[in-house]
Amino acid sequence: MTDNFGNELARRSRLGPGDGEGKDGGNAGLESGTATKVRPKTKRPSLYRVLLLNDDYTPMEFVVLVLQDVFNKTREDAMRIMLHVHNQGVGECGVYPFEVAETKVTRVMDSARKNQHPLQCVMEKQ
Repeated sequence: MTDNFGNELARRSRLGPGDGEGKDGGNAGLESGTATKVRPKTKRPSLYRVLLLNDDYTPMEFVVLVLQDVFNKTREDAMRIMLHVHNQGVGECGVYPFEVAETKVTRVMDSARKNQHPLQCVMEKQ
């Protein structure tokens, strides 16, 4: 059994500098260059619209409070959205990634249920 690596080392140790080696000092056949790391392309997460649905029983003030508490809306924005929901039957509260939208819908529904209101909140892919 022969050890090619050991034989090459022994041969090089017997040779002096420049003996039998290429002009580049023994690096013939080796390439040099810059290694680049390929980054995977990431795509943006899908966004979801969170919508409030109108009903004839939930007090307007409760809807305004929910918009302020869950969606961090100012009183003016909450009033505008609530009136839009009241007049149009549905209104957008915000656009969020899936997990955030799901959490907001759950918070609205839990709050409505806890306060015995039939307010409905849904999410749809944008």
